[in-house]
Parts: sequence; C-alpha cells; structure tokens
Amino acid sequence: MNFLSIVKLTIPVMMGYIPLGMAFGLLLSKLLIPWYYALFMSMFIFAGSGQFLALTLFASQATILEIGIATFLLNLRHTFYGLSMISAFKDFSWKKHYLIFGLTDETFALLKTSDVPEANRERAYLLITALNQSYWIFGSVAGALLGNILPFNYEGIEFSLTALFVVLSIELYKKNRLHKPFFCSTYHWTFLAWCYFHLKKC
Repeated sequence: MNFLSIVKLTIPVMMGYIPLGMAFGLLLSKLLIPWYYALFMSMFIFAGSGQFLALTLFASQATILEIGIATFLLNLRHTFYGLSMISAFKDFSWKKHYLIFGLTDETFALLKTSDVPEANRERAYLLITALNQSYWIFGSVAGALLGNILPFNYEGIEFSLTALFVVLSIELYKKNRLHKPFFCSTYHWTFLAWCYFHLKKC
C-alpha cells in the first residue's frame, strides 16, 4: 500500500477532523485563549471530545482534579477497543507507542476496516495515525487563528465527529462477520440513553 492509497483511505477522517478541529479552535479563541494552546493540545493530548471538555472546564474554572476525573471517564472507552489492537501492535517496534497514543475512535475504525498486507502493516498504521492527527492539528490551529478575524457560526458542527464515527462503524459492521458485539453494544447504549433521559425528566 503506497502513500497515496493511505491518504485516500483517510479522506473521510480528514473531512470530519478539519471542520471539527476548526470548531475547537474557534471555541478556544472565543474564550480568549492564545492560539498556540490549540497546537500544543492537539499535539500532546489529541482527544477531540476531551479537548472540547477541557475548554468547557477551563471556562467554568474547574480544578485540576475535576478535569482529570472528567477526562478519564470520557476517554475510558479507549481502554476497551484498545484491547482489541494488542495482537496487531505486539510485534511492532517503538512506533507502537505512538500508535497507542494516537488511537482515536476514527483511527481505530480505519485500522480495523483497512486491508493492509502484514508486511507493510506497521508503516501503514503509522501513516494513518499520523495523517489523522495532522488533520486535527491543522483544523484546530486554523480555527484558532481565524477565530478573531472572521465571524463564524459553528453551531452544530461538533456533530460531524459523531456522524463520521457512525459511517466508519457501518463500514466495520459490513466487513465483520461477527455481528453480535454490535447488537450488544447498541442495546447497551440505547438502554443507558433511555435511563439518562428518563431520570432527567424526573
């Protein structure tokens, strides 16, 4: 698999990460936080929903402990789908540490659905992860820089990440012969959503 093929594979993620990253950057600029915070957060944290949560907690003047607990609970799902990549990463070199760090929902879906020859798997996985992070960094920095220059209504754009993950999940469902985990997880999260909205009405 050559570089252009890998870039083509990541285009759906690029179409979601750049506008969503820009929304993050615009929100950051709205809170009067310097633009380079977008760069550093996207380089060293690289957690879309976690970064949005961090900005919300910063704005509400939350403590470091509150931020840590909230971020841990939000990203706890990474533990579960990360376990399924242990066998794929175990024979990789030092690059596996970056692959573990960069394993987002969308990157996980791409790695699971892409047909990569085993001989080129380490390089392909590294490029997929790095490209996805570069899209996010570009979008967040661009949004932060443009936030104070151009008026922009980004209401609802945060849903693009959810929509992107749904599309990639459908592709994963089509390629996977074992559909039971999908039905179990769908039932589980539907039940939790019902409980949440039911208790909210009480």
